[in-house]
Amino acid sequence: MKKTLAQLPVSILDLAVILEGHTPADTFRNTLDLAQHAERWGYQRFWLAEHHNMASIASSATAVLIGYVAGGTSRIRVGSGGIMLPNHAPLIVAEQFGTLATLYPGRIDLGLGRAPGTDQLTAMALRRDLQGSVEDFPRHVQELLGYLSADNSTSRVRAVPGEGLDIPVWLLGSSTYSAQLAGLLGLPFAFASHFAPAQLQAALHLYRENFRPSEYLAEPYAAACVNVIAADSDAEAEQLATSFYQLALNIIRGTSRPLQPPVDDMQGIWSDMEREAVGQMMAYSFIGGPAKVQKQLQTFLDNTGIDELLAVSHIYDHTARLRSYALLSSFCQPAAVAEPAPGATLQV
Repeated sequence: MKKTLAQLPVSILDLAVILEGHTPADTFRNTLDLAQHAERWGYQRFWLAEHHNMASIASSATAVLIGYVAGGTSRIRVGSGGIMLPNHAPLIVAEQFGTLATLYPGRIDLGLGRAPGTDQLTAMALRRDLQGSVEDFPRHVQELLGYLSADNSTSRVRAVPGEGLDIPVWLLGSSTYSAQLAGLLGLPFAFASHFAPAQLQAALHLYRENFRPSEYLAEPYAAACVNVIAADSDAEAEQLATSFYQLALNIIRGTSRPLQPPVDDMQGIWSDMEREAVGQMMAYSFIGGPAKVQKQLQTFLDNTGIDELLAVSHIYDHTARLRSYALLSSFCQPAAVAEPAPGATLQV
């Protein structure tokens, strides 16, 4: 049966972007305010992503920020999109998220990424004496799942708290590698099509084709992240999107700057070649008024068959960013999430 946007759970990926002329403290206040609005609008989950050594992103201490957001909300699921597992010992991650899940039962997600989320020099500084690389990712994922399992109670190494808690573990990816692994392990999968569009369809196909039912999931469950900048008119959205274009341009140039205010014209800021590169990297970007964005997103859903949409909106003005997410929720999320009973677990 064909899915419609009104039937599709929609969630938010927030990178805790620092605005030009503002501080990380401002960013955190805006992040919590967005999460509180998202909860009222019926968003399914609110994820934060681990990045390091970037002047534009303040979510480096991801687990700490998740606790801040979960503590300031009451129903919405809060989690990582994701924790970059090569940077951490699996036991530490199990303990951190076990602590979060104990404080906020039934509301914490643990999304795991295979990349370091930073440059090579910073990755070395993060890991210090930790042995291993991204190639150890499957083994580390299974080690982490073991720590969270109730069956680990007789082990000599235990995650306390964490052991036996129902913490949904997702695998995240921007290639086909994690898609296949998520299928084999029977875990939910989310693809980073907001910056790596090329392998989205191949990753979804591999995930579904290789999926094995598990204690975590009976059927495959796939989400995709896209860029959304919605406004009351196409022209307003295009003007707001110039901040997003400048952020993408800095990624291509290998520079790191806070999110810049919007401009009237990108001419003179990027070259024709850079504009083309931004367009290719950010191919899954839906920018416009409500009718345009709704139509584009429905086409995206038709083409992918995803089970959940993750949206990220790089908009300089906080009020305009709230408006963008309000518009998105109006045609993607039919009703507010019901408040769980105390101690109840919300499933994927």
